[in-house]
Amino acid sequence: MSSLAVRKAAPAAGTAPGTAQGPPLRRRIAFAPTLTLLLGAIYCLLPVAWVVIAATKSGRELFSTFTFLPGTGFAENLSDLNAYRDGVYWKWMGNSALYAGLGALLSTAVSALSGYALAIYRFRGRETVFNILLAGVLMPPVILAIPQYLLLAKADLTDSYASVLLPLILSPYGVYLARIYATAAVPSDVVEAGRMDGASEWRIFTRVALPMMVPGLVTVFLFQFVAVWNNFLLPYIMLSDDEKFPITLGLFTLLEQGANTPALYTLVITGALLAVIPLIALFLVIQRFWSLDLLSGAVKS
Repeated sequence: MSSLAVRKAAPAAGTAPGTAQGPPLRRRIAFAPTLTLLLGAIYCLLPVAWVVIAATKSGRELFSTFTFLPGTGFAENLSDLNAYRDGVYWKWMGNSALYAGLGALLSTAVSALSGYALAIYRFRGRETVFNILLAGVLMPPVILAIPQYLLLAKADLTDSYASVLLPLILSPYGVYLARIYATAAVPSDVVEAGRMDGASEWRIFTRVALPMMVPGLVTVFLFQFVAVWNNFLLPYIMLSDDEKFPITLGLFTLLEQGANTPALYTLVITGALLAVIPLIALFLVIQRFWSLDLLSGAVKS
């Protein structure tokens, strides 16, 4: 019987009995993915670091000092930017907030209704409509800008706030995301239960489905807000009055004038830095609305 006994191997020196044996931790680290992510982070953050540092330099320091050496002119740049044309920069910021905020809200509302309808209801031509929307996602904005301008010119709406807002209401990508999210987040059994209880379709949507779709709609709102805030081509085509310019178009006009007045370069850089702050603040504020509990809205309602 002793010849059939199984002998347990003694633990390696310096290890406690029962401790799993294996290669050192550093050998398990995947260096290639880590290095790739590190290079990607540097590639994305390097321009941001340059803007932050360049905004601290005066016009004289901007072209005469080392690129990543901070300057001493940030307060002066802010003062000059605030005083430029009686504070027109803040007018541009307000216009961008109007275009992006109202445009993203309207687009999210339309996307929620359209995505819910395409996900829940069965009707003839539903897949055809959805495929057309997918084609709209792949359509470059430059192709649509000119036809949109011609249509709004016929309606005498060019060079107005509406000329920038109206084309932004329907977002094919937003409808696509809302449809995909509604399909996953809104069980058909819950909708049928609401109908059996005598609730109207509108009440089911607002009280049952909409709370379930909130995380997805927050994502749609954020994407649309960032897209409208950074939009340049549509305002460039639609607007001629610089009092209605968004921040992107306003900074572009400053950059063009900087070719003849180099002192304006510092205003452009400082303005670009300030224009990023609302996007960062928005992300920090609304990220708490993202939730993995898809059914929490139905339980609470």
